[in-house]
Formats: sequence, structure tokens, C-alpha cells
Amino acid sequence: MLRTIASRSGACFAARYADGSEWRSGSAAPEFKLVFRDARAYRRVALYGHVGLLEAYFDGAIDVEGSLARALAAGMAARVDQGGLLVALANRVHEWLHSNRNWLRAKHNAEFHYALGPEFYRHWLDDPLMLYTCAYWKEGTRTLEEAQRNKLDYVAKKVRLEPGDDVVDVGSGFGGFLMYAEERFGVKVTGYNTTGSQVEHARRQIERKKLRNTVALEADFRSMDRQYDKVVSIGCLEHAGRDGLVDLIQAHARSLKPGGLGLIHFIGHVGHYETDYFIRKYIFPGGWIPSLADVVIEMEKAGLEVMDVENLRRHYALTLDVWGERFDRNWDKIQALDPQKFDERFRRIWRTYLYGCAEMFRSPAGRTHLFQIVFSKGNVSATGYPMTREHLYELDEQPSQATLAEKRSPGRAA
Repeated sequence: MLRTIASRSGACFAARYADGSEWRSGSAAPEFKLVFRDARAYRRVALYGHVGLLEAYFDGAIDVEGSLARALAAGMAARVDQGGLLVALANRVHEWLHSNRNWLRAKHNAEFHYALGPEFYRHWLDDPLMLYTCAYWKEGTRTLEEAQRNKLDYVAKKVRLEPGDDVVDVGSGFGGFLMYAEERFGVKVTGYNTTGSQVEHARRQIERKKLRNTVALEADFRSMDRQYDKVVSIGCLEHAGRDGLVDLIQAHARSLKPGGLGLIHFIGHVGHYETDYFIRKYIFPGGWIPSLADVVIEMEKAGLEVMDVENLRRHYALTLDVWGERFDRNWDKIQALDPQKFDERFRRIWRTYLYGCAEMFRSPAGRTHLFQIVFSKGNVSATGYPMTREHLYELDEQPSQATLAEKRSPGRAA
């Protein structure tokens, strides 16, 4: 495996085996070193490939010295992250056991990840909106906070938010869009979310800001029971699961008024590929990354007109860079929240998730992307939507200047 990574990726790295012997991929200074602390890690790697290697790293049987991001990027460039037969079987079984086939299972899967608590996420997401989705890094953007506001403004332009609009936010997270939309655009927003801790956080913020037209509901998208002028879904679709895609798209269509506009922002594949087993097992149980084609087909079946499709993959790489670096910078504060929950194993899993996903979205050979699809309920008329994209790039009021530019490692570009 190490020789394959070296030859396919061109990375310079080293390994120290459990018996003390060392191996190098070349004569140049290594970007990272894999240190095998326990010989039993060899069997895990032999049986489960990259998943076995990652799990040995989580358990401390392998250490990574130097850049974890470069190690993960090298593995992806060499395609050793594709997995073998045992990983494929384990992946299928895990998907079946954690299917979002009903509301209770979907809620349990969401709680696994999001119920870690607002205090945990506050240490590395943007302040104060706490948006846990891809930001928008237009030219001149200096901080994560600016990039996330850019994203919300961009979404608002795409669905033509106007004062008085009645809007639904499907999978509303910590409520950042709910509050920003009412404050900036004067709209009425109803958010649906199955995670109680996120809903409570959103309600506290709504009450603190004294917002009168914003509601955060602890409910599944299947319970949406009326129609809205606009539908916004930011980062919800990939959590619906393989057997939830049709229901979710139909819920979007059902809750949109005839002639209304909506936007789905989601992680998707170009082509049909399995969702990574590591992500399912350790980060998002029940999650499934659909193909762009599958999503568009289901939208057409539901009577929705696809107006615009945009790929923001490289923007997610930059967003994850900042999340990972803020996570590292604030690890001591995170660990102090609950030393038993946020232990070294948790740190290793989450660093692998954040830095690994950044490299996945950055990779020129990557098959995982971030799409925004604008849609309408029925075909729009000549006056129902602008004939060009010019309205998306009109100059806005400039955001307030941040006191510090975001710190990012040299050479980590989208």
C-alpha cells in the first residue's frame, strides 16, 4: 500500500514499523511519517485497507507525524480510499441498519452527529450564525464569517427573497439562515429540524433578537403541511438517505406554491458511487451522497423546473480548511467541555473528517461535489425570473471589515 501511494501520488513520506525499521518513498524530506506502534495494525490494513489504517490511527496503533492533510491527500490521489470487499460489505450492512426509513430512525441518526451540542460547534464554526454548510468565497472575502454571509446573500438572490415572503428552511441547523433572512430581507421563515439541541439553540437566539416572524420547529420534513412562497434546503438532502431521496424531493415540491422558487444546496456525486464507509460509521450514520442525475430526475418527476445548477466544490475545500484549523486552535477549549467525550480518539476522528473532506473537495480527480440547484414549481414565465444571471453578481452593501484575516496554511488553495 505504501509503495502504491508513493508511486501514484508522488508524495514524499516515510514510515517507521513496529520493529523499529524505516522506509522512505524517496530522498527528499518527508511531508509526513506513518509510525506503526503496534504490529497488529498490519492485519487491520491488510483486511480493511484505508479504513483499517484509519481505525488503527484512531486507536493509537498508528501515529501520523507531520501533515495529516498531506497524508490524506496522498491516499486519495493514489485511490487507496476505494476499499475492498470487506469494506463494501460492511458499508452495505451499515446503510441497511441505519436507514432513515422512518422519523425516529432519522432523528436518532441526526442526534448522533448534531447533538454534540452548540458549545462544541461554536468553537470552530462562524460567529454568531454557526452555519455548518459550505461558505461562498467570492473575491475579497477574508474570513469565514464574511464567507458565510456571502453564502446566505447568494442564496437569497437565487430565490429572489423579497420582504413579506413566506419561506421554509428544510433542515434549519442552528438557525443561522432563519435569523439572517428575517433581519436582512424582512421575510417570514419557518425552520424544520429533527435535532432538539439545535432547535433549542435557534429558539434562544430568536428570542434574544426579538424576531417576530421566525419559527424553529423540532419536526421532520415529512410533517411539512402547508405551502410557502420560497423553499430553501441547505445541507439537508445528503442526510435523507438512499430511501429518503424521493420523499424529500416530493416534500420540497409539495410545500412550494405554484410559481414559487426554491433552492437545494447539497453534496452530490457526478456518477454513481458508494458513500464512504468511514463517513457513515463515524460521522453521519444514515447519510448518503446521491448523484446529481438522480436528484434532477426526481425533481422532474415531482413537477419542478430546474432553473440553474452550480458547482461550488472548491468553496467547500476552503470552508473545511478554516473549520479544521479553528478546531485545532480551540481543541483545549473543546476538550474542557467534556474530557471523557472529547478525548484523543474523538480528536483524531474529527481531524480526519475535517481535513480529509477538505482534500476530497480540493482534489482535481474528486468525484464528490457541492451543488446548488434553483428550481420552480411549474415553468416560470418571461417575467417570473430574470433572463440572465446578472442579478446574482450585482454589488451589495459592503460587509463590515473583519479585524483579522482568516489564518490558512500556505499553499492550501481551492
